[in-house]
Amino acid sequence: MDLLKLRTNITGLNGSIDIPGDKSISHRSIMLGAIAQGRTVVDNFLLGDDCLSTISCFEKLGVKITLDHNHVEIEGAGFDGLREPVEVLDTGNSGTTTRLMVGLLSGVPIHTCMIGDESIAKRPMKRVTDPLRQMGAKIDGREDGNFTPLAIRGGSIEGIDFTSPVASAQVKSSILLAGLNAVGTTSVTEPHKSRDHTERMLRAFGCEVEEDGLTVKLKGGQKLTGTNIEVPGDISSAAFFLVAGAIVPNSRITLKNVGMNPTRTGIIDVLVKMGARLEIGNERIENNEPIADLTIQTSELTGIEIGGDIIPRLIDEIPVIALLASQAQGKTVIKDAAELKVKETNRIDTVVGELSKLGAVIEPTDDGMIIYGDKKQLTGGEVHSHGDHRIGMMLAIAACIANNEVSLSDSESISVSYPSFFEHLNGLIVEN
Repeated sequence: MDLLKLRTNITGLNGSIDIPGDKSISHRSIMLGAIAQGRTVVDNFLLGDDCLSTISCFEKLGVKITLDHNHVEIEGAGFDGLREPVEVLDTGNSGTTTRLMVGLLSGVPIHTCMIGDESIAKRPMKRVTDPLRQMGAKIDGREDGNFTPLAIRGGSIEGIDFTSPVASAQVKSSILLAGLNAVGTTSVTEPHKSRDHTERMLRAFGCEVEEDGLTVKLKGGQKLTGTNIEVPGDISSAAFFLVAGAIVPNSRITLKNVGMNPTRTGIIDVLVKMGARLEIGNERIENNEPIADLTIQTSELTGIEIGGDIIPRLIDEIPVIALLASQAQGKTVIKDAAELKVKETNRIDTVVGELSKLGAVIEPTDDGMIIYGDKKQLTGGEVHSHGDHRIGMMLAIAACIANNEVSLSDSESISVSYPSFFEHLNGLIVEN
């Protein structure tokens, strides 16, 4: 496998970046646009592999989608206009595409088969297939529907009141999308509030969605109307540069048009609590989503404890938060994050293993990790993304503060969510 030699021992990062479009919102814009009536226009769409998989699946379902760079136009087919595909729907590496589409297709009277890559084949699907079956969905798959490939024979389904054992936007969204085409009312109650992009975007398409504490509810049979969506920058992508700006010496980075959805801003809370020099400006609302510009500078950081309600708000940022903690004074404890074990990789094991190779002092726990920060410069070595885009980007940022050569295996995985990552990183480096 090819090794990418990463830039190391960086003396400063300076400049500004327009962060690529939010992955979660990009996925949902295609899905809701496809089942709406009329045209939907999406700007700043993320051209990552995951989101392109979503487009490909809906094209196979007969939806006309035009893509011009990051501008997308969708001719809404409505639920009734979706056609039985001749081909298997390949969701690639995208858990969002897989889990949300199982729900969306459960109430459509067509037969579909869904498959993904090796990573998707290991990710648990019963968390969505079980409640969908309670609604009357006919779904089959490996190990009684727990793993892909999945086969969905859509038909009549009924709304349910579902209490989810995990705070998961994918679980919640899959059930709500099924509920759109179900008889009666569907509700989902979570133990903690997960990201709410689906609820916000449903309202943008004209759907009535009720929220009461940790419960979200909608009535079946509602029709969506096509709309215009401006996708904000992805805060999960911004997180890598927020951490870089905080830990690389002599740095100041501005990240423009970043989505500031309160269900996603746990990384901001962590940075502030650790003492980062962070400024938030130009705050505004677009398409029901808050947006702002963020400026981060090299900072003196202190270790903290991270757990409880904040975990669903930063679950995708934990790999880079672990790197951040390695450069803080004192110990950082991350707990209540067992969900990391069922991401693209077991991110507890991969984060601990790969950062340890570079000299970080970090140990795994059953539900997280403990990082002993001492601001020690990292060393060099050969590291591996394990096919996980967020691990790959975290390691590229780690290399910036390493004092010897760092080589990254399987860097191609980064294109899943941030195809221009290295271009943006290299553009910030202050040359001696």
